[in-house]
Amino acid sequence: MRQLRLIIQREYWTRVRRKSFLIATLITPLAFGLFVVVVNYILQYKSDEAIRIAVIDEGQLFSGGIADEENIFFKIVDTDLETIKENFSSFDYHGILVTPPPGNLQQQKYNARYYTDQKLTLELEPVLIDRLRTALRKHKIAALNLDERSLEALNSQVDIEPKSVTPEAIVGTSMAGKIAAVIGMVMAFFMYITVFIYGMMVMRSVMEEKTNRIVEVMISSVKPFPLMLGKIIGVGMVGLTQVLAWAILVPLMLIGVNLIFGFDMGATNLPETPPEFGDVDPQVLAAQIMTELGSFNWWVILPLFLLYFLGGYFMYAALFAAVGSAMGDDLGEGQSLTIPITIPVILAFYITIAAIQSPNSGLAIWASYFPLFSPIVMPARLPFDPPWWEITISLILLIGTCIGLIWLSGRIYRVGILLYGKKVSLWEMSKWVFRK
Repeated sequence: MRQLRLIIQREYWTRVRRKSFLIATLITPLAFGLFVVVVNYILQYKSDEAIRIAVIDEGQLFSGGIADEENIFFKIVDTDLETIKENFSSFDYHGILVTPPPGNLQQQKYNARYYTDQKLTLELEPVLIDRLRTALRKHKIAALNLDERSLEALNSQVDIEPKSVTPEAIVGTSMAGKIAAVIGMVMAFFMYITVFIYGMMVMRSVMEEKTNRIVEVMISSVKPFPLMLGKIIGVGMVGLTQVLAWAILVPLMLIGVNLIFGFDMGATNLPETPPEFGDVDPQVLAAQIMTELGSFNWWVILPLFLLYFLGGYFMYAALFAAVGSAMGDDLGEGQSLTIPITIPVILAFYITIAAIQSPNSGLAIWASYFPLFSPIVMPARLPFDPPWWEITISLILLIGTCIGLIWLSGRIYRVGILLYGKKVSLWEMSKWVFRK
């Protein structure tokens, strides 16, 4: 245990004192703050190009005129099309919109013509379609003698409020499922990223020590297994330290950016209310979301998330360490060895996307049991309150597999770490497990 503790201390303090660690820990919140500033400016940016459009209203759709957009200006003209086309450059128009008569009122398709020498942009086309659709709607309502308010009444807003059958069941509101899906996806994405980043960090650490021959000195006083385990735990603690630092620095950076640049975070960060929420005020919606967030059982979700994080990290980090011990200093050479490790992680992430839509489906439950998938899939299901026995089975299988894979990786590590100048295959690595 003393050797293991010394290895952990060495791995931890060596890495957290590196300039690269300090720079990454500090630069990431700064980059995040810069990202927020740039995104806000981009979202608030309005094109400075003035677009003038001549409208030949043959169908008399715009008798009340056409509303201009920010930088898009419409002008209804009486000049015929051929005259404008012949003198197009002198008129300084971007294009000519020709609106033919709508014809049959029961017809749903309407074709307008837009003459221009430039391609339709993503900024202009929606504006043209919106103006034409609104004008056609008004024209048909007037021609068919329909009542606007009666038509609006046909667009019913439907809300479904779930109610529990048994008194002990907590089903929440209709919004709870959407929030649970978002929480599950965030946790799954965090697991996906951390498994890759810190697993690869363990693998590179093993490769560096093997390449520098430092490991030969260490093996003389420490057995390979505690050396590998200490390296995994040490790098994991480095990762947790970095995540903790980001959890503190990123919110501080966002507050600082808001104070310095005076962004209206309520206006920029709260998108338009989704149609399924009806005409709910964004501030009221935000309050409802906070209320729903408080209703989740975080005292169960967070500890379980930590358990799955540790199980997933130890399992994959051990595999990456074993691969790192078998590789030389050429990352490309060992790419074939890392593919079998990365494929389950990627598959688990895609299964998670299906699992948050149907958290009690057969695929979601099966993936929650399978240890290579469960560290990513099961945390995504936790906000949906899966049965406790499913969580218990999943954890038992995960912990058992984690211990088994650490043991197997240790067997590979003790041989591979002292092997130089030979290209290793997966078949050969499997034989190292049984070598005495």
